[in-house]
Amino acid sequence: MFRRRRREQPEQVGEQEAAAPTRESGPWDADEPHPETDRIDLGGLRLPHNPDFDVRLASVGDQHVGVVVLYEDSSLQLQALAAPRSSGLWDEVKTKILAQAKHLEEREGPFGSELTGEMKTDGNTRPVRYLGIDGPRWFLLAVVSGKAAVDDTVAAAYVDFIKDVVVVRGDEPMAREEAIPLRRPNDQASEGEERPGLNPFKRGPEISEIR
Repeated sequence: MFRRRRREQPEQVGEQEAAAPTRESGPWDADEPHPETDRIDLGGLRLPHNPDFDVRLASVGDQHVGVVVLYEDSSLQLQALAAPRSSGLWDEVKTKILAQAKHLEEREGPFGSELTGEMKTDGNTRPVRYLGIDGPRWFLLAVVSGKAAVDDTVAAAYVDFIKDVVVVRGDEPMAREEAIPLRRPNDQASEGEERPGLNPFKRGPEISEIR
C-alpha cells in the first residue's frame, strides 16, 4: 500500500482560501478547484485513500504507466493519457476497443457512454466495463473487471473512487495518447525517458510492479 499525500497544496495554507469546486464530482484536473483531501500522490495521478482497496502500480520496463486497484474479487485499471487541446479521445478509443471486442455493448453510465460485456482471458470469461472520461488535455481510461462489472453495489465503490481522482497533466509537450507518467510516492519523476503505453484491451497486472 502507498502512503497518502497529506495535503494538496500546502504552500497555499494560510495565504488564501481554496476555491470551491465548480462541479459536484471529478475526476478532477489538478489545476481546477477540487476538494482538498488525503490522496496517494503518484505524480500523474492522485488517488483517494480507501483502506479496503489494494492499490498497485502497473509497470512496463522501468516505467509506471497505470494503476490496478483490487477490491471484492474485482479489479480496476486506471490509465491517464495525453489528449489534444481541441477534442477528447473517448469516442476514438471506443471505436478501437469495439474493433477488437465486437461483442461489447454501449450503454449510459455514471460518466456518460461506456462499454460493457465479457472478455476472454487465459481461457476464462470475465465480465468487463470500459469507462472513459475526457478532461482538459487528458483522457482517463477505467477498465472494471470481475464482480464489480455486474454488481452495482461493488461497482459503486469504484465509481466513488474514480470521482475523486485528480489527474496531473503537467505543462510539458506530450504526444497524443502518450501515457502520463506515474511514480511511486515520494520518488522523483523521471525525465527524458520513453513512456510506453498500457494495452487497455488486456487484463492488467495484479502484482505491485511488472518489469
